[in-house]
Amino acid sequence: MNVFVLCTGRSGSKGFIKACQHISNYTVAHESLSDKCGKARFEFPKNHIEADNRLSWQLGQLDKFYGKKAFYVHLKREKKATAQSFMRRFLLPKSMIYAYANGIKRLPPEQLNSKERFDVCLDYVETVNSNIEHFLKDKPHQMEIELSDIKTDFESFWKAVDAEGDLDLALAEFDIKYNKSSSKVIYWRYSFKQLWLKFLMIFKS
Repeated sequence: MNVFVLCTGRSGSKGFIKACQHISNYTVAHESLSDKCGKARFEFPKNHIEADNRLSWQLGQLDKFYGKKAFYVHLKREKKATAQSFMRRFLLPKSMIYAYANGIKRLPPEQLNSKERFDVCLDYVETVNSNIEHFLKDKPHQMEIELSDIKTDFESFWKAVDAEGDLDLALAEFDIKYNKSSSKVIYWRYSFKQLWLKFLMIFKS
């Protein structure tokens, strides 16, 4: 059986996969085929657990290739906390939230004030969670996992997918912070890039 962990991002998927690496009867990966297109995007091994927030934008194809045969996890984090985490990456051009603001909403991220940015982040979180909830309406094998109660929910997940391995080591992974955002680092990187581009423009003029 294949297992897909669907989420908005910034909701603990990397830690979830770290915990799953202590399962011996499944292969496990995080965003392993996100750079593939067409059928290749969905050619996961059998008995595999995959976490990839980008799949929330390809749910139609996911349904086509796996439908009701797979087990689905909707990994959720409190809405405002998720949005706040995305705020720290808002001006990072390669981030999902930058792409959502600039590409989907057609809002120049650099021109938005703090409240407008937060509203975009909330909209993104609500949109993705709604997409996932709609997708899961007819799926017989699924469960919702809350980041706030991750250890208890993960034990239920372990039983639901008949996992084998070291549950204690898996649960210990949730005591470690993975993929933590640092607004100071992200904004510093962005500001430096903008200054460098301005310098090049002045130098060439």
